[in-house]
Amino acid sequence: MTTTLINPPPTSAVAEPSRKRDTRWQYLALVLLLIGTAVAYLCNLSASGWANSFYSAAVQAGSVSWQAFFFGSSDAANSITVDKPPASLWLMELSVRAFGLNSWSILVPQVLLGVASVAVLWATVRRPFGPAAGLLAGLVLAVTPVAALMFRFNNPDALLVFLMIAAAWAMTRAVADGRTRWLVLTGLLIGFGFLTKQLQVLLVVPALALTYSSAGPPKLGKRISQLLAAGAAMIAGAGWWLLIVELWPASSRPWIGGSQHNSILELTLGYNGLGRLNGDETGSVGPGGELPAGGNGMWGSTGITRMFEPAQGGQIAWLIPAALVALVAGILLRGKAARTDTQRAALILWGGWLLVTGLVFSFMAGIFHQYYTVALAPAVAALVGAGAVLLWRGRNRLWVRLTLALAVGLTTATAWMLLSRSASFVPWLRWAVLVVGVMATVAVAFPMPRKLSIVTALAVALVGLAGPVAYSVHTIGTAHTGSIPSAGPNVGRGGHGPGGFGPNGPDGGPRGADGRNPQSNSRIPGDGARPTDGSPGSASGTNAAPGVPPGGTGAAPSGGQTGAPGVPSPNNNTTPGTQTGASGTQTSGADGGPGNMLMASKPSDQVSAKLQQNSGDYTWVAAAVGSNSAAGFQLATELPVMPIGGFNGSDPSPTLEQFKQYVAEGKIHYFIGGGRGPGSSGTSTSAEITQWVQENFTATEVDGVTMYNLTVAH
Repeated sequence: MTTTLINPPPTSAVAEPSRKRDTRWQYLALVLLLIGTAVAYLCNLSASGWANSFYSAAVQAGSVSWQAFFFGSSDAANSITVDKPPASLWLMELSVRAFGLNSWSILVPQVLLGVASVAVLWATVRRPFGPAAGLLAGLVLAVTPVAALMFRFNNPDALLVFLMIAAAWAMTRAVADGRTRWLVLTGLLIGFGFLTKQLQVLLVVPALALTYSSAGPPKLGKRISQLLAAGAAMIAGAGWWLLIVELWPASSRPWIGGSQHNSILELTLGYNGLGRLNGDETGSVGPGGELPAGGNGMWGSTGITRMFEPAQGGQIAWLIPAALVALVAGILLRGKAARTDTQRAALILWGGWLLVTGLVFSFMAGIFHQYYTVALAPAVAALVGAGAVLLWRGRNRLWVRLTLALAVGLTTATAWMLLSRSASFVPWLRWAVLVVGVMATVAVAFPMPRKLSIVTALAVALVGLAGPVAYSVHTIGTAHTGSIPSAGPNVGRGGHGPGGFGPNGPDGGPRGADGRNPQSNSRIPGDGARPTDGSPGSASGTNAAPGVPPGGTGAAPSGGQTGAPGVPSPNNNTTPGTQTGASGTQTSGADGGPGNMLMASKPSDQVSAKLQQNSGDYTWVAAAVGSNSAAGFQLATELPVMPIGGFNGSDPSPTLEQFKQYVAEGKIHYFIGGGRGPGSSGTSTSAEITQWVQENFTATEVDGVTMYNLTVAH
């Protein structure tokens, strides 16, 4: 009897189906993550109406004027730009050109940037750490409360974060193969990020440079030359636009908003540059100056714990301790790896990003808003994803298990602290997190069988993500308007600076249908009563409120007047939403009021109709002090309204003589009184213009708005 021996299949052939199954699983999970992110971010999107009307007005202008598109003008007649470069407006303006002016066409591009950011972060973390790390990083980014806020809002931060993640992806590719093209791409992406929010994008440059200089494959000399090429690409990516603006005759372009001398370089280095660090910001909303560590100022206290304070904690702090533990432990685990080890390089990149950006945010004395912390979200998410995989794989070692226990314990304590600040918000959640967190902390410190390890991993995920998910769900279900949005529920006096209140207003209480707190009978500033029956002016109707797109809501809280004119104070007990000026008492951005520095105007139908009369005869149908005062009128009529003095009302544009000339030439129909900002009183150009108008023209009140017909003098 002859026995035939059949050779077994090679190992590679046996492994091939397994690899295919793993690949299918990876991409199926990615698709589900991206679809889930998109659906969640699109939910309730139009409830925020124009969101930040300051930028929405600029989007409207750029959708009808290519010059306004290029420069980032606030109005289609190109009187002044927004106080940032225009890149963040371009996607929204193209969307409005394609789909018309409405809330969805402005905000959907931001949602798409959020979904793209999750996808690119997944790809960036997956390359060195594997698919599980990439998916976890993407999930953490998607559910970070401040990310759920800013990827559904029209501030520049959505595009900025996407470009920074894309630059990290390009750097990861460069570390893998050492090709110069990836470094050039990194530089170009950072340069374009500069055209989004100027110097903030440079906070990630030290981490990028350190990563390649320490872990790039080529020899040191070539690495240095490649980094110089990346620097040249960065300069080119931003410099082309800066050069055009600087060389363009000032007489035929708009004034550079946020500058005192019509200079983009001044804006870059001053108001949006060093002034943010030392607080010395000419034309800003209030006094700056250096603050001692822990000292309280207009923008909150500075110091190492700033990211954990009430204003910022619920936005970003949930997983910062775990990310820092993961950074240190990950580098220790890769300690004996080769210089070019891609995992250690990735840890250097994301760790450098988190440390540099976090420290700058913690100690900067100038303008700082809680939503800035979205720039930390990708680094936190990447470190958590990478660290979780590295530590979980190495948990056979005692010190790794103890490190895991430390990370879980710190995450539990952080979640308890943050959830306790909003004790009335899902009150059982903090107790559930505490109980599960304590059990998980103990469990990960000991060896365990596979089934129990799976249960423990799920418990750890619950501890880390329950709070952020709850805050993100609340954020998605809440309308956010005004200049300073904030994620999550109200945490008492967590806000700081102008408009720095939670979504429920300065008293933090619940709201009824009329916008009032039934406990204190106070109304959200700028949010008047609205019917909900679908009639004009209702929150659910097709004409939600004059000047607000379908689904639009009231503006963010502003408070009364203390300190700088138009700047609300958390301690002010003055009835919010009102202001008294030379032109009489007016409602600030509510029920037809003219708006103020942080709240857009909301003109009634009668006011809008008056502005639209014979609009073709004028370059600007109206002028108002401050961009937000002008924005609502412009969005309601889709006609140019001149924002005197720019965002703060403090820019010297136009001068009094220029304004007089415009009036003499019949270019401006109305002047709208009552808009407030730091430049609306005293000896500023805006104050001089206001005084001249009041002395030479007759005031007429239309639905609570004081209007001066500039074609008819006394």
